[in-house]
Amino acid sequence: MICSQTGWGGQPIRVHGGPGGTQQDISDRVVPVTTAKRIRVTFNASVSDVLPWKFTPQQREVRVLPGETALAFYTATNKGDKDIIGVATYSVTPAQCAPYFSKIQCFCFEEQRLNAGETVDMPVFFYLDPDLLTDLNMKGVETVTLNYTFFKARYDDNGRFTPPATM
Repeated sequence: MICSQTGWGGQPIRVHGGPGGTQQDISDRVVPVTTAKRIRVTFNASVSDVLPWKFTPQQREVRVLPGETALAFYTATNKGDKDIIGVATYSVTPAQCAPYFSKIQCFCFEEQRLNAGETVDMPVFFYLDPDLLTDLNMKGVETVTLNYTFFKARYDDNGRFTPPATM
């Protein structure tokens, strides 16, 4: 929870806060800055060794303006002979980009049940917050990478889901 609110450890912030920590309407943030250079966003995918899934991005990269929304897709296939529930974690590199990578909709940290042999497409709807343009730590950053890793979902003795560690 701390990582998703602060961007610490390469975890993107889900919705960028407004002045004084107040919640801002997302429509105020998703205005493309047409005077800025496009930023290359690349996509990586991996799967834990105990999960018999194939998981890949459908595109290698997109190029976006700060404030411009983008939609990317990943594909997951359960190559096993049993239904399996997986959960994805994510990070953004370089780490200083994480506070500005805002996901509007995503499949991470939610249980994804794939039947044996099933293939599904998983969307990620995001934008790079325009505030990155005034951050000196972002100077010279031209490429941002979104990394996802799928793990087999774990349950405790009471049948409650236990998310994988992300930090």
